[in-house]
Amino acid sequence: MIKRILVLDDNQDILDIVHETLTYENFEVRSTGESEKVMPLVEEFNPDLVILDFRVAGTNGGELCQQIKAHPKFSNVPVIIFSAYINRDAELLRYGCDAIINKPFDLTELVEKVNNLIS
Repeated sequence: MIKRILVLDDNQDILDIVHETLTYENFEVRSTGESEKVMPLVEEFNPDLVILDFRVAGTNGGELCQQIKAHPKFSNVPVIIFSAYINRDAELLRYGCDAIINKPFDLTELVEKVNNLIS
């Protein structure tokens, strides 16, 4: 069965690259640039993994991660946080994410982390 991934990033170029890369890797991908759409999309799309940009307008990626992890139906869904903040991994892990990818990131690293968390 095809695995579903939800991606949040307010940078359209990053959304496009991540979407294209993960689609090429045979994942079904939904993406948004708006943090307020994440929880409704989680409910509707039922993703196998969520990737959240930490720094977005509105609710940040860490807070969204906590909301996903607190939800009884989605608490076991792996969450990756994208962050441009180098050396802040310990702070980001406190939100309950399963992995962190520092920006700028390597697409090979992205695919490896996704595959490790989703399989």
